[in-house]
Amino acid sequence: MCGVSGIFSFNKEQHVSKQVLEYMNNAQMHRGPDAEGYFYGDGVALGHRRLSIIDITGGGQPIYSENKDVVIVFNGEIFNHHEIAEELKLKGYSYQTHSDTETILHSWREWGVKCLDKLRGMFVFLIWDEVKQQLFVARDRLGIKPLHYSQLADGSVIFGSELKVLKAHPELDRTLNYSAIEDYLTFGYIPDPKSIYSSVQKLEAGHYLLFQRGKSGTLPKPVQYWDLPWDQPQYDELDKEILTERFREAVDIRLESEVPLGAFLSGGVDSSAVVAMMAGLQKEPVTTCSIGFDVPDYNESEFASLVAKQYKTSHHLEVVNHEDFTLIDKMVELYDEPYSDSSALPTYKVCELARKHVTVALSGDGGDELFAGYRRYRLHINEQKVRDVIPDAIRRRVFGFLGSIYPKLDWAPQFLRAKTTFQSLSMSSSEAYLNSVSKLRFDERRALYHKGFKSHIGEYNSNQVFDNVLKGKRFKDKLKEAQYLDYKTWVTGDIHTKVDRASMAHGLEVRVPIFDHKLVEWGFRLPSKLNLNNGEGKFSFKKALEPFLSKDTLYREKMGFSVPMADWLRGPLKQKMMDLLSSECVSKHEIFDKNALLEKAQQHISGKYDHAAALWTIMMLCQFLVKEEKERH
Repeated sequence: MCGVSGIFSFNKEQHVSKQVLEYMNNAQMHRGPDAEGYFYGDGVALGHRRLSIIDITGGGQPIYSENKDVVIVFNGEIFNHHEIAEELKLKGYSYQTHSDTETILHSWREWGVKCLDKLRGMFVFLIWDEVKQQLFVARDRLGIKPLHYSQLADGSVIFGSELKVLKAHPELDRTLNYSAIEDYLTFGYIPDPKSIYSSVQKLEAGHYLLFQRGKSGTLPKPVQYWDLPWDQPQYDELDKEILTERFREAVDIRLESEVPLGAFLSGGVDSSAVVAMMAGLQKEPVTTCSIGFDVPDYNESEFASLVAKQYKTSHHLEVVNHEDFTLIDKMVELYDEPYSDSSALPTYKVCELARKHVTVALSGDGGDELFAGYRRYRLHINEQKVRDVIPDAIRRRVFGFLGSIYPKLDWAPQFLRAKTTFQSLSMSSSEAYLNSVSKLRFDERRALYHKGFKSHIGEYNSNQVFDNVLKGKRFKDKLKEAQYLDYKTWVTGDIHTKVDRASMAHGLEVRVPIFDHKLVEWGFRLPSKLNLNNGEGKFSFKKALEPFLSKDTLYREKMGFSVPMADWLRGPLKQKMMDLLSSECVSKHEIFDKNALLEKAQQHISGKYDHAAALWTIMMLCQFLVKEEKERH
């Protein structure tokens, strides 16, 4: 895994500073500790940091065509590059290396933008074609690898794998994006294509940019080259053998490596399934890594140990406590912008542990999204059954009224929170799903906002994120709609962001077989009734895995990779929380009403309410603002 950077000018006479590009590239040194490389042309420059995985001796970047007129920098892995290379060799292309990077380069030369249809893997790359005077920039279908870009005041465009790469450019406009802050406080991350800065965009998953010299100098619009098969007919039934074989193949193609390779093992269904497949495909024992907690309700390590014992893995376990998670400053440094998924903390620790033993780790991420494993899906579909039988006008009026008068029970389990349920039933399906995934719901956010911030965002609210995703699409199956929304927001904005930054911080490459696009295309067409069966989520996947994993592993209650944040904010993190919420820097930005903010914190500390998700989300924004203030002065 690696990091890329670049500067492009529409005017070939415009000077590109070598010093600035090197400064930008070195801001992501953690992504590629093994080597660095640069290309400088007329009005264009590319940078690369390398973590060596495949073709260690010959795969350094940038890589050039034979006559040096096409050059590429690339972050990721192409898992079918051998097959593509054979096809290209038959067409007369000669290879200088054995790397997948060179295969992408020749694919562009042969097929142009259609080369993306050939690639199977995780990738971001920049290709400069001197003959065509084009810069081709692309991101993989599911957004596993990141790319940020911004057009500067002088018209040039800068690129980087992480936001910190762009921040290293002295001319970057760092004006805060207020609508992105509204989105962040809703989702706990900033959904693509926005970033915390108004001037910076993220290239969305399954999109490319094509810059052409000699044109107007305005940014080209991103072009979508892939989407989930949301409008394709569903399969009639589950073929467990086909599911198993597709999954096994997705794991198998991710086992190529010239450095030590292992897997994360939480003890949950998905990571256990990956380990089971690896054990059947490898001759040597699988190296597995787990994090345990000193709080029993959050500790899955005993289940991980059972799977490790079943498959005779070389298992490594580290038990952590709250003192290991006083990492708020580190989290803001890693993610560059506000990000509040608290599972980023144990993810950071398991990546740290894994890197002591391997350089590549396979992860079980993706099973809940593809096979409907989240509890929120079940709740959403149960509510949808009510929406389907009551006319909209009556439903909105009756349940809207009940939601307004019913007391709020933040302390209660989700299914007993009648106020929340009534509010959801008064909404459309997508509005209700947004409500269910929100860290702070609409009325909760508005109650905390400073009047100055309200004027900044005006009529904007985060419903527009889902509205934009669903524009031009109609889903009869509302579970598929919720899954589609998650792939377009949660998967790229939360899951992949979390794993990419946490792993790259330790020079670890993480591969995600359940996010293999061919497996996703097939799995997304499974009927919802096969994934949610009598309240059992991920039913199709579990049935297919019965020959490989015990019933206890498959059907025990899902725990998730989370931390006891509610308790920590009443104990070891309480003072940190109060210091952040009451800081002068936070008051200065006038995002929150300070009194309302402190009241919310006191409600949580008292134990009467559980505001942990909301408060942690707010804390991470506050910590970002404090860091931003220091960097600007």
